[in-house]
Amino acid sequence: MSEPALKIVIVARDQSSHVQSAQRKLSKILSEKEGIELVATLTTSDETIGDQDVDVALVVGGDGAILRACRWFENEQIPILGVNLGRLGFLAEIAEDEVEVILDDLVERRFTIVSHLMFECVHRHANGEESRYHGLNEAAILAGASLSLIDIELSINGTEVTTFSGDGLIVSTPVGSTAHNLSAGGPILRQDLRAFVVTPICPHTLTVRPIVDRADAEYRLTSDHVPDGVMLVVDGQIRVPFSSGDEVIVREADISFQLLRVEGYDFYGTLHRKLGWDGQPRYRRSRIPRKEH
Repeated sequence: MSEPALKIVIVARDQSSHVQSAQRKLSKILSEKEGIELVATLTTSDETIGDQDVDVALVVGGDGAILRACRWFENEQIPILGVNLGRLGFLAEIAEDEVEVILDDLVERRFTIVSHLMFECVHRHANGEESRYHGLNEAAILAGASLSLIDIELSINGTEVTTFSGDGLIVSTPVGSTAHNLSAGGPILRQDLRAFVVTPICPHTLTVRPIVDRADAEYRLTSDHVPDGVMLVVDGQIRVPFSSGDEVIVREADISFQLLRVEGYDFYGTLHRKLGWDGQPRYRRSRIPRKEH
């Protein structure tokens, strides 16, 4: 008995010309493929995904588009296959011209769906108000426009850890470890680990180093003296002012990001390609002849 048609929705909410051009091309390819049912194409005019019965969301753009999509899905996470139109693309692994190549894999279900840690970020303002955000990469407090060092106190599960002085602090998931965390000198974590990494940005004290701890712990960030211009940033896309007396709590979310991986694509293979590990120079002994004495 043959498999039922794979129900796919295309998510192309970036209105830039290259994304919409790719969306139109992919829509034609998918609609003509036997064994695939193109349920809908969602753009910025769609406020919600609605009650669509969908197996896979084909997200067009890059990692940023995937970050926006998984927050947009909220409690109804759909397995995402990212089509990369950008540069690095640690999550959007499939290039536009590779989609036709993998269609048979999709129809025959030759893929895996891997659950990845998402976080909930609770921002408790000094005035008593509270905001909540979901994220996939990281929550960060950044000195930004303040142009000043900031002191951020960290506690994990109620235990005081230390006060970080520097340009900010990042609390990252394993998926986000190859984003801002990596550029700040933090470690790369395998994407399916259940952990958070806390990474200081340009710490004033050289003995301060990144910390990796459990995903089921609660991370609390506070600061008593915050200059104007400091921001709380979630996934590089949500930016809100962070003020004296505010606190930020980061913890594991009740939802998980669902990443679809086709056979032949794996995490370390992606690192090799995206970070150029295959192209690292192999140092040899100098070929310059020694001078005779």
